[in-house]
Amino acid sequence: MFHKNIKLAIAGLLTAWAVYQFSQGNIMNGISILLLAGIFVLLYFKNEFILMAFLQLRKQNFEGTKKWLGYIKNPEAALIVKQQGYYNYLHGIILSQTNITQAEKFLRKAIKLGLPMDHDLAMAKLQLAGIAMTKRRKREAINLMAEAKKLDKHGMLKEQMGMMKQQMKKI
Repeated sequence: MFHKNIKLAIAGLLTAWAVYQFSQGNIMNGISILLLAGIFVLLYFKNEFILMAFLQLRKQNFEGTKKWLGYIKNPEAALIVKQQGYYNYLHGIILSQTNITQAEKFLRKAIKLGLPMDHDLAMAKLQLAGIAMTKRRKREAINLMAEAKKLDKHGMLKEQMGMMKQQMKKI
């Protein structure tokens, strides 16, 4: 909704207003305003459109995910680096259904920018392994699968990795 720097400026102004309220003896007003400032700081680190896109993706609604990501006009300026990684990750997942060449580009960019959660990084590498396997690049697919297996500490992707290994044997 707001540019990332505007969110910080609003949070700073609200914090200054809260300090003024504290100095005037209005403790509850100051606390309430600080909580409001905290929302803007939270939205600086967790972009609201990316959060809504993840909710749509969780429901398997790819059109809804695409719609929410479409609200982000200039991701390099509007998002911090880790959010840019998630932006590209979501685009890669959506495009993996239709255009695997574009999906590969987005997923590689997401890995390059970095994803803070290991299971998200493992999922991106597993998607890339599937794309490499589809394009008959078996060595690259094996390397990406090994990296994904190292990152998947909780075994959430074990079933998908097993299916991909079975498909690799057929190649």
